[in-house]
Amino acid sequence: MSNAAATFARFFARIPRTVLFGAAILIQVALLAAMVVDRAQVLREGTEVKLQTRPVDPRDFLRGDYVVLGYDMSQLKTGALKDQPSPSSHPFVYVKLAPNRDGFYEAVSVHAAPVPVTSPEVLIRGRVRYGASCGGSEKPTFCNEINVRYNLESYFVPEGEGKKLEDARNARKLTIVAAVLPSGRAAIKRLLLDGQPVYEEPWY
Repeated sequence: MSNAAATFARFFARIPRTVLFGAAILIQVALLAAMVVDRAQVLREGTEVKLQTRPVDPRDFLRGDYVVLGYDMSQLKTGALKDQPSPSSHPFVYVKLAPNRDGFYEAVSVHAAPVPVTSPEVLIRGRVRYGASCGGSEKPTFCNEINVRYNLESYFVPEGEGKKLEDARNARKLTIVAAVLPSGRAAIKRLLLDGQPVYEEPWY
């Protein structure tokens, strides 16, 4: 052990455990507060986009009373991105969305880095679950299709409400409104059942 490390260890040993415990609690509270503020920024400042959910099968029974959400933009053709180098097996990608004639946002193209968009288009960031390692582990490339997650795939609801909303999802009657920042980060803002709001996400 170096002199500096030994000195630090002796200093650390002299700090009362109650002080260390209190400092650990403060750090955890600060991290939690930062997460809350960050999410509030997305909900407050993000552009609203309406997304049609699609059936999901099978149902996951292991994570409590929540609704599992899937979208057409979860499974994408990579287009010009096919066979391009991928930085990892699960990289971030940026998907350009535009509203269709019914007002629902749909994927237009997928990119490895941010690209310019023109309103009403938005750019949403997601992480590839699979489809980014077709070239092998040494030189991974994007496959013809990728599966992407956007942090919009689950929504916790009051106990007993999940089944009703899952039935509505499978009947394509459940839609969501997401907030998307220019950086691409997104969060669920509200759930709509037959076009009517049923759950609104509080900022705090």
